[in-house]
Amino acid sequence: MSIKVTYFDITALGEPIRYLLTYGNEKFDDVRIERSKWPELKPSMPFGQMPTYEEDGKVAHQSLAICRYLAKKYKIAGADDWEALEIDSIVDTVNDFRQKIAAYHYEQDEAVKEAKKGPLFKETIPYYLEKFEKIAKDNDGHLAVKKLTWADLYFAGLLSYLNMMANMDLLEGKPSLQAVRDNVFNLPAIKAWNDAHKQ
Repeated sequence: MSIKVTYFDITALGEPIRYLLTYGNEKFDDVRIERSKWPELKPSMPFGQMPTYEEDGKVAHQSLAICRYLAKKYKIAGADDWEALEIDSIVDTVNDFRQKIAAYHYEQDEAVKEAKKGPLFKETIPYYLEKFEKIAKDNDGHLAVKKLTWADLYFAGLLSYLNMMANMDLLEGKPSLQAVRDNVFNLPAIKAWNDAHKQ
């Protein structure tokens, strides 16, 4: 089987896909696009977006859909429909969290960005992290169903990107979320991947 992931040479939305493929011991072509080349490549991409996932010539887009497909393939998407719902719900919430931080980080208007700063750092980020911490504690160092699922890999894969956008260590003082991260980072395949791809 021929597999290719195409994304920028950053973690961000590409890393959860790379993590899942690595977890599944899948060989894949990790294509990393220079930002200067993106304008000429963009028109050829589905909906003008990356990452894309290609399997034997078939191309898929939308990072969450790709991750969910791989999670089902590698049997970490839930043992039944309710588990799958619990996992999907927390992944969607993590993605909501990412979008709220990104809306601040990528804001071009400095006045608008400054106005967003207080509510984000004083209200939104603490609110989400408190909820995530409790969920991780209740699930024994996982984000759902008390075991390793793609929610954990998705969160851990996004973490460095989230920290970069927020310009802080989001997990400081959050031992249960640190356990989620460590449970992923200590997987032999993921550890080897991270060691080989120091950012």
